[in-house]
Amino acid sequence: MDAVNKPINQKAWWLVLPVLICVAFSAIVPLMTVVNYSVQDIISPERRVFVGTEWFAAVMRDGELHAALWRQLGFSLSVLAVEIPLGIALALSMPATGWKSSAVLVVVALSLLIPWNVVGTIWQIYGRADIGLLGHALQKMGIDYSYTGNATDAWLTVLLMDVWHWTPLVALLCFAGLRSIPDAYYQAARIDGASKFAVFRYIQLPKMRGVLMIAVLLRFMDSFMIYTEPFVLTGGGPGNATTFLSQYLTQKAVGQFDLGPAAAFSLIYFLIILLLCFILYNWMQRVGTQKAEVEQ
Repeated sequence: MDAVNKPINQKAWWLVLPVLICVAFSAIVPLMTVVNYSVQDIISPERRVFVGTEWFAAVMRDGELHAALWRQLGFSLSVLAVEIPLGIALALSMPATGWKSSAVLVVVALSLLIPWNVVGTIWQIYGRADIGLLGHALQKMGIDYSYTGNATDAWLTVLLMDVWHWTPLVALLCFAGLRSIPDAYYQAARIDGASKFAVFRYIQLPKMRGVLMIAVLLRFMDSFMIYTEPFVLTGGGPGNATTFLSQYLTQKAVGQFDLGPAAAFSLIYFLIILLLCFILYNWMQRVGTQKAEVEQ
C-alpha cells in the first residue's frame, strides 16, 4: 500500500535532459533550418525573399525528380527481393555452435566493416575489363559488359554491390533470431517427423518474424538513401541510370546551389521515407497477424 502511494520523484526527468539537448541539436535544429530554407529564395547571404510553397510546387512538377523516385523505388524493392531471401538462406546454412560458428560469423561480417566509399572503389576496380576480375571474366565469356557505358550493366552492378555489402546484415539478424528459438520446438518437430521445410515454415520463419521486420525496415531505409557507393562507382551514370534521389538532391543543393528547391525536396524526401516505412511496417504487421490467426 505504501509503495502504491509513494510519490514519484520528478527529478528523474532531469536525466533525460542531456538526451533531449542532443536530439535538438542533431535533428530538430537542422530540420527547422531546412524548413526555413524551403520557404525562402536565398539570393545572397544578406538578401532573402519569402516565397511560401513555391519551391514545393516546383519540385513536385520536376520530371527528373519523378524519374529518380521511380528509379529509387525499383532499386529498393529489388534489394529487398534479393537480400532478404538470400540472408535467410545464409543464416540457415551457418553452423549453430562451436568454433566454426564463430569463424563463419566473423567472415560473414567482414563486408560490413568496409567503409561505403571503399566499397564503391572496390567494385569500380572489380568491374573494369582490363584489370577487374568481374569485368575481365565477363569479357572472356563473350559478354559485352561495361558499367560505365551501358545503363543496364551499371544498374545491375550497383544492385550486386549492395547485395554483397549488406546481405550479411540480414544474415546476422536472422542468425540471431534462429539462435533464440528454444530447442523444445525442434524436439517436438523431430518427434512428429516434420521435414526440414515444415520446420522452417512452421517454426523458424514465424519465430524470425520480429528480426525480419527489423531487417526489412533497415534495408529499405538504407537502400532508399543510398548515395556514396553508386556515386563512387558510376557517378550517377551513364546518363541518369544510377542517379537516385539522394544524388539528385546533392546535385540540386551543391552542384546547382539551389538551396530553396533542395530544402523543399529534402523535406519531401524525408516524408516519402516515413510514409513508405509506415506502410511497409503496417503491412508486415497485418500479414503476421493474419498468419498467426490462421495457424491458431
